[in-house]
Amino acid sequence: MSDGILVVRNARARRTRLSFDPVTGRARLTLPSRASATKALAWAHAQTAWIERQRGRLPEARPFVPGAVLPVDGRALTITWLADAPRLPSAIDDRLLVGGPADMVPRRVDAWLRRRALALLEADTAFYADRAGVIVTGVAIGDARGRWGSCAHHGAIRYSWRLVLAPPDVRRATAAHEVAHRVHMDHSPAFHALVAQLYGREPKVERAWLRANGAALHWFGRSPGG
Repeated sequence: MSDGILVVRNARARRTRLSFDPVTGRARLTLPSRASATKALAWAHAQTAWIERQRGRLPEARPFVPGAVLPVDGRALTITWLADAPRLPSAIDDRLLVGGPADMVPRRVDAWLRRRALALLEADTAFYADRAGVIVTGVAIGDARGRWGSCAHHGAIRYSWRLVLAPPDVRRATAAHEVAHRVHMDHSPAFHALVAQLYGREPKVERAWLRANGAALHWFGRSPGG
């Protein structure tokens, strides 16, 4: 890391490349193996105006604080804190009610979202696995920044818990995609045909939604400037 720029050497890179990751909010300088880091950094620092423009386009940080509105499984839930409410969050009408110490609200909301995500994705996965006639050996959640789901050769599927904040159809399309990998461990035409068969149609709209809005999901739970 140099002055906010992540420097990475890549043996396959043919030229120096400066990119910006809207998930991390960080500039990334990719160098070929033998490129001069000093010259490349000098060039990157000369692109300050471009980097600042990218930072200005970053999604808004959405901390888990009382009054924040969360899109959960198609519902808009407002985090509501009451000191004497049960400490375990519960969705009641349009509120996510949280009790206990105020400084524990973010942690409790985060844990509740992860539990909810796992329950929904387990159900989605079971539904599509039944359609495909395949066995999924386990479903887990994580917080990977580079992918929304992954399917291992031994049959376990892992998802980003942040899919609970996406529209339900986007979450289900992701589940259909990963279950299809139990048959085709590639992205061949046969794989995409199976995804469409399982989901009921080609999920072009859902893929487009993730491309356009996926980075913003990673800013939920983050504080401004964090």
